[in-house]
Amino acid sequence: MTVRQTASRPEGLDDLLVVKLGGSSAATSDLHRWIAAMEAARRPLVLVPGGGPFADTVRLQQPVIGFDDAAAHRMAIMAMELFGVALASLGTRLRPAPTEMEIVEACHAGAIAVWMPARLTLADARIPQDWTVTSDSLAAWLAAHLGGAPLALVKQVDVGGGRDLADLVAEGIVDPALPAMLSPRTQLTLAGPADLPGAAEIFARGAALGHPVRRRAQAAA
Repeated sequence: MTVRQTASRPEGLDDLLVVKLGGSSAATSDLHRWIAAMEAARRPLVLVPGGGPFADTVRLQQPVIGFDDAAAHRMAIMAMELFGVALASLGTRLRPAPTEMEIVEACHAGAIAVWMPARLTLADARIPQDWTVTSDSLAAWLAAHLGGAPLALVKQVDVGGGRDLADLVAEGIVDPALPAMLSPRTQLTLAGPADLPGAAEIFARGAALGHPVRRRAQAAA
């Protein structure tokens, strides 16, 4: 698919940052520390929840029940919303936001928008309805819709800097649909546990979180 990108960032949100918090953090003590770090932010943030244990249940039950990939896709997006509801209850600034307008309103109010992806993504028939799409690529889809906003993917593994996007796909660190969903304007970074101790200070300064990811097409240009 080709992502649809808005021409510019939402008005007054030129420094908007999209942060996807991996669902694997749900089972660790890092979860509350990441939430606390994000709540120190002075730049507008949109938090994209992973699927966490809720998406794991979908994966486990698909071969048992026998539902198809399209159904699993819808259920996994609902799993992101379940994790989003949980995340929103863990902080004082986190506000659920299903639409672009509600994201903008939350950010202008000084809140951190927790994206609830079902309303927007299930209405886009161009998004593949299978397991090639996870919360990583849906976060990229949202960043594209927000004017190519920068995107930080928070993982439970330290990847290091200077990595190539295609290699990360091949290693299963990000999902196969991510390159197609990613806007050319979006700066993609990866963060892991090693970035957590300094994350609150980084968010407070409005600096970039994590390590930049290279794209071969860009490198050859």
